[in-house]
Amino acid sequence: MTPTSTPRPRWQRRSEDRPAELVAAALALFAERGFARTRLADVAARAHVSKATVYVYFANKERLFEAVVRETVTPNVDRAEALIRGYDGSTPALLRTLLLLFDGLLDSPMAAVLKVVLAEAGNFPELARVWGELVLQRMFALVQGVIARGIERKEFRVVNPAEMVPLVMSPLLLLGLWKHSLAPHVPVVLDRHAVLAAHADVLLRGLARPEDAHVQG
Repeated sequence: MTPTSTPRPRWQRRSEDRPAELVAAALALFAERGFARTRLADVAARAHVSKATVYVYFANKERLFEAVVRETVTPNVDRAEALIRGYDGSTPALLRTLLLLFDGLLDSPMAAVLKVVLAEAGNFPELARVWGELVLQRMFALVQGVIARGIERKEFRVVNPAEMVPLVMSPLLLLGLWKHSLAPHVPVVLDRHAVLAAHADVLLRGLARPEDAHVQG
């Protein structure tokens, strides 16, 4: 007769599971408390391991933060890049689709991590370096690529694609901060879906060639 299997106690979990558990615990604590107020001992307690176990996988809190970005944020950038590489439709439609994807990111860990970076990078510049290298540069490059695509296909008027990137991204920054910092405390309500739809309309009007100004994509 085969013995009945029982769940493994926490101390018997496979070691390969632990980095993911530590990243999940760190993400939750960074979002709740911020980077400065989160101690590695707190992460260990949330993950039900010893503090020494944390140091087996991460040399310090900055490296743990980098792992949080790599595991919870960069896969979303990967998906955005894959979307652009495989897209066959018009560039106005691609820009709208990209903004819809970014809209979804506001419900992902990306918005919470961004809040931590903006709030604490002044005191912890390593956070800004990690975010810039792993996320910001790639996001800027992919948006710039979309604008350049539209120009090359004569779907957009000639502009400097690099100068358009902040105009495309700024409302997303505002909406992310609004969700995690302002919305719980102010009476103003923002419908982010409506805001981003309006943003897409304004962008496409501004990018339209004079002879195509009546076309919205």
